[in-house]
This record gives sequence, C-alpha cells and structure tokens, in this order.
Amino acid sequence: MKNILIIEDEAQIRNNIQEILELSDFETLVAENGLQGLELAKEKHPDLILCDLMMPELDGYSVLSQLRHDSSTATIPLIFLTAKSERSDLRRGMELGADDYLTKPFQPYELLQAITTRLHQKALADEQTQEKLNDLSSSISHSLPHEINTPLNHIIGISNLLIDDYDLFSKEESVEMLQLIHQAGLRLHRLSLNFLMYADLELLTSNPEKIAALRNDGVKSFVKSPIECVAIKIAQDANRSADLSIEMSDAIVRVSPVKLSKIAEEIIDNAFKFSLPNTPVKIIGSCSNNAFHLYVIDYGRGMTKEQIYNVGAYVQFERKMYEQQGSGLGLSIAKRLVELHGGEFSIESIPGKQTIIRIVLPQ
Repeated sequence: MKNILIIEDEAQIRNNIQEILELSDFETLVAENGLQGLELAKEKHPDLILCDLMMPELDGYSVLSQLRHDSSTATIPLIFLTAKSERSDLRRGMELGADDYLTKPFQPYELLQAITTRLHQKALADEQTQEKLNDLSSSISHSLPHEINTPLNHIIGISNLLIDDYDLFSKEESVEMLQLIHQAGLRLHRLSLNFLMYADLELLTSNPEKIAALRNDGVKSFVKSPIECVAIKIAQDANRSADLSIEMSDAIVRVSPVKLSKIAEEIIDNAFKFSLPNTPVKIIGSCSNNAFHLYVIDYGRGMTKEQIYNVGAYVQFERKMYEQQGSGLGLSIAKRLVELHGGEFSIESIPGKQTIIRIVLPQ
C-alpha cells in the first residue's frame, strides 16, 4: 500500500484529501505546515508528497528545495496544491523540480489521476535504475577480473623475480623492472577510477534533478590550456610528439576543468592508442553558435557503424585481434560526461583509415 504525505495548513482541505486517499486504499501522513511536513518526509520517506504552495513558516517552494537537496528524499514525487495559477509560479516550481500541480479547487478524480500518473512514472524510473544496476553488475563481473588480473600479474610476476633473484640483476635491469611494476600499478589505478566513475555516471543519468544541478552549477573553464596539456603529455608518453597537431582557439565552456581534462584525456588517449606511429593525430577546436566545437582526428584502425553504435561500457572492439590494454571505458566515460553537461558527442569513421570524434560543449 502506497504511503502519501499531505502537507496542508488548511484543516478542512487537509481532512478532505486524507479521506479521499484513504477511501482509495492509500495510507496517509498529514502535516499542518512546511516544517512539520519536511521532518515527516525525512523520517518516513513517503511514496509521494502533496504539498500546499502558500504556507506560514516554510512555504512549498522551500519544502521542495530542501527535499531535492537531500539524497534520501530527492526522488520522492511531489505535487503542489495551489490556488495560484500565475505562470511565473508554475515555472518557479518546475525549475525547483516539482512533478505536477493541482489548482484548488480540484475534483477527487483529478487528484487520484495525478497521483496514479506520478507513482507510475516513479515506478518506471526505479525499474530503469535497477536495470542499469543489473547491467553494471553483470558487465563488471565479466570484464573486471580480466582487466585487473593483467596488471596484477605483471606486478606479482616481476616483483617475485626481484625478490627471489635480486642479486642476479644489474642496477639497470632492476630499475627497468621497477618501472614496469610502476606502469602496471598506474594502469591498475586508472582502471579502478574509471570503473567507479562510469558506475557513478550511469546512475546519474537516471536522476533528472542531479543532471539539472550539474548543468546549472555555474562552474566554467577555459578550454585551450587543459586540452593542450593533456594532449602533449599523452603524445610524449607514447613517444609520438611529432605526430601531434593542435589548432585550437580559446573559449570558456560550462564544464569544470577536471571534467574537461578527463574528456580530453580519454578521447586523445584513444586516438593515439588505436593509430600507428608516424601517422598524425589532429586536435581542432573553435567557437560557433554559442558552443565550442572540438574535433580529435586520427588515421588508425577506424570503427564500423556497428561499433560506433555500440560504444558503451566494458566493450573493447576486436580485443583478441589487437590485444590493446584498457577496458574500453574511455569513450563511454567521455560520451557520458559530455552529454550530462548538455553537450553533443559523435563519431565518424572509415574502417582502416580515419576516425573523427566531434564534441560540442555549451558556453
């Protein structure tokens, strides 16, 4: 039986709503003001909240705002009950995350229909979230052991050699082996962070309120310096500095410097990883139509239409054929980050010839 919290300061309206709901087999909680209602919501976690808009002490807007900023109550559907029908009031409530409105006076069937609709939508959202969790669990259980075991085997195997036969190796050989251990450790560290990040991003896509908060947090960054720094480091690490070409104007985008660097790192690393030395990797960026357009172009393996369509977590195309290191999460993480910030991510490719990754970031 679903439990509905009624926050209404007028006793007659509150009692009428309670009677209608209980006759329709809903359990009810009642609060006489916003403060009491907020406390009940956090304590009882009802399935849905009916909240009057204009109340003393704490109005409906404040109740909604505090609910949405608390992770334990952020996803509870809320329907405003209001005698005010001005468009500005409706808009403000929607921006704060209200699910629906009922304008007083309303008929019992209107109330029940609104409740049924919101509960159904919440059930669908919960089902989608559970499916994502199940997919993540399945994907991790299939791919994570292999991805972890590869660098771990390097670390364990080489360290055992150093422990058992340390006196047989020259200083140069020992340093080289320690460098291999260090590289494997760095790979394992990045892998762990990427798995955790992708899991967080996948769950975030199911939460409209958090997506809205992310896009409206006011954090911005310049694009040129972070992207250039990432590109130069990746090219140097691959001993391919001569292959890198950068032609980019500066701009400010609505993405944090950390996330912008992560997006650049994954797509540029992918371009170098899947192209051969002495072939160019081009980075081109410019502003157009209040957005920054970034292109990363390589002339390597390329991707088929099916591979582009299936860009997703835990997929590394043709792994047995090419045996590149990495879990295949890079493009997925970059794509999710771009889209969650209100941008666009697309791939164009000719297999065996060229791949162009295009990113559009809002300014």
